[in-house]
Amino acid sequence: MKRRLFIQRLGALTTATATASAGTLFSALAQASSTIRPGPQDALIVIDLQNCFLPGGTLAVQKGDQTIEVINALAKKFENVVLTQDWHTSDHISFASQHPGKKPYETITLPYGEQVLWPMHCVQGTADAAIASAIDIPHAQVIVRKGYHSGVDSYSAFIEADGKTYTGLSGFLKERNIKNVYLCGLATDFCVAWSALDARKLGFNTSVIEDASRGIDLNGSLQKAWSQMQQAGVSRIQSKEII
Repeated sequence: MKRRLFIQRLGALTTATATASAGTLFSALAQASSTIRPGPQDALIVIDLQNCFLPGGTLAVQKGDQTIEVINALAKKFENVVLTQDWHTSDHISFASQHPGKKPYETITLPYGEQVLWPMHCVQGTADAAIASAIDIPHAQVIVRKGYHSGVDSYSAFIEADGKTYTGLSGFLKERNIKNVYLCGLATDFCVAWSALDARKLGFNTSVIEDASRGIDLNGSLQKAWSQMQQAGVSRIQSKEII
């Protein structure tokens, strides 16, 4: 009787151990499958980490400065890194000051579509337009300036708001045989989202790193942007997934 009881308990213990081991293995495999190890065909695109969009800037994004430490750490994992800069003329068409009677954050219709009117920001050559000094990415290979044509805005790092004027970024990436782009920066619901949507249209596998980005959320724009990106096939990921 004692021998039978011992055998039963031993069998139960063996089964439990095997089940636990299988669970641990499954968990490890699941974790491994959700991680990303950047290689030669991957690029990190850091959108508009400029003084303008940080606390104290002319168009500050709330908690935008909290992305810097995350982005600096992420950049060390990529051999290919691109930075972008909003680079406006002082009379840029997107500035509310250029439209008498209009106020910042109102919208108007321009020949290329609806335009949000912004406070004057990121004017060429000003400290406001400079990339934040805390950004520490010495191996960044190119800085793409956008929005420098006074008559058209350019949220996207790839194509200006008229839908036909290219910044040259897609050509640079394709000549380097980049297939996968990972976007982060400011602001999630405008320049990051527009860049991600254009990246998909141009054939890149595209991810937005949520915790390395911050949004403005103007009249529900943040949720709308995430919905549009999801529909376009943009992946929503966290920085911890990149190893």
